[in-house]
Amino acid sequence: MSDHRTEVFVGGIVLATAIGFLVYASQIAGFSTGKSEYQLSASFRSADGVDVGTDVRLAGVKVGRVAAITLDPVTYRAQTVFTVRDGIELPEDSAISISSEGLLGGNFVEILPGGSPFMLAAGDEIEFTQGSISLISLLMKFVAGSEDNGG
Repeated sequence: MSDHRTEVFVGGIVLATAIGFLVYASQIAGFSTGKSEYQLSASFRSADGVDVGTDVRLAGVKVGRVAAITLDPVTYRAQTVFTVRDGIELPEDSAISISSEGLLGGNFVEILPGGSPFMLAAGDEIEFTQGSISLISLLMKFVAGSEDNGG
């Protein structure tokens, strides 16, 4: 009888842990945030390191997530659709860039608010963009530049 109680107890702990992970995963993915959002779009020359679900931040605070990324077959640019929480109004001259969390960290999308008195509406496109910067290409330029200066 003692073995049966132990098995039921351990099974309950495993089940509770699994439910906890599902709730956590759904919150990270944005399925159960309970907050209303509106969509904006932007076109990047390079969207390396950005996927659906990537954080969108304003002043370091997560305000949304990337909802979709597609390639524009005419301009060969990455068309990105992202969400922003309702109640956060962005000036129409705001800029958006892909930033890195650090040397080994991932990328996130950063909104840099402008100063216009006119605000973006749902479905608008942010015109001022800066794509991701490849760390490898920067290192290659640095190495190539240091070889030219050394000899």
